[in-house]
Amino acid sequence: MDRTNSRRQQTGTKARGPYSVGDERRRRILDAAVEHFAQWGFHASSLARIAKEVGVTQSGLLHHFRSKEDLLVSVLERSEEHDVEKFFRTDFDSAAHCFVRLLELVDYNSRRPGRTRMFNVLVGESSDPGHPAHAFFARRYDTIVSQLSEILRTAVGTGEFLPATDCTATAQEVIAVMDGIQLQWALAPDSVDMAQRLRTYLDRLYRSVSTTGATLPPTAPLG
Repeated sequence: MDRTNSRRQQTGTKARGPYSVGDERRRRILDAAVEHFAQWGFHASSLARIAKEVGVTQSGLLHHFRSKEDLLVSVLERSEEHDVEKFFRTDFDSAAHCFVRLLELVDYNSRRPGRTRMFNVLVGESSDPGHPAHAFFARRYDTIVSQLSEILRTAVGTGEFLPATDCTATAQEVIAVMDGIQLQWALAPDSVDMAQRLRTYLDRLYRSVSTTGATLPPTAPLG
C-alpha cells in the first residue's frame, strides 16, 4: 500500500489534489453558465464572460469544456440527471403518485429561477433544428411523453383511469400545460403560483379521467 495513502487513512485526512480543485471549478463554471444562458440565451452568451465570472481564463474554461456547445449540453444533462435522481428515481404505484411528483417538481423549480428561465429560453431557441440543444430537447420530450403515456396506460389497466382515456394525448397535454405555466411564471413570477396553477389543472384532469372522480392527494415538501 502507498505510504501516503496509508498515512491519510490513519490521520483521517482527505486528498485535496488537482482533481478536487478541478471538480469544484467545473461545478462553478456550470453554475455560472446556467445564469448566462438564462439571461442571454445560447447564441448571445459568451465563454469569455462566463470564464471571467468564475475567475478563470477562457483557455482554462476550455480545459473543462471543449466548446460552448459542449458546455451547453453539459449544463442540460446535469440538470436533467439531478431532476431524475431527486424526483423520478423510484417507480410510481399510481398515476396519482406521478401527478403529485410533477407538482413537487414544479414547486421546486419555482425556487431555482435561473434554471427555470434557462430552460424557457433554450426551449424557444432550440425549435431551430440547427440549434445545438435541438437534439437534446427533442429526445427529452419524446422520452417524457413516452414514459408518462406508459404510466397512464398502466392506470387504465389497473382501473384507476377510465378505459376511454387517450393516454398519449393526455401526456402531451400535461407537458404542454407544465411548460406554459412555467413560461408565464418566468414572465411574471410575483403573480403566478406555478405549483397552485398546476395543481388546479391536474386535479381537474384527474377527476375527469379517474374511475372514482377523486382528487389528488397532498404534496410532500421537498428541499
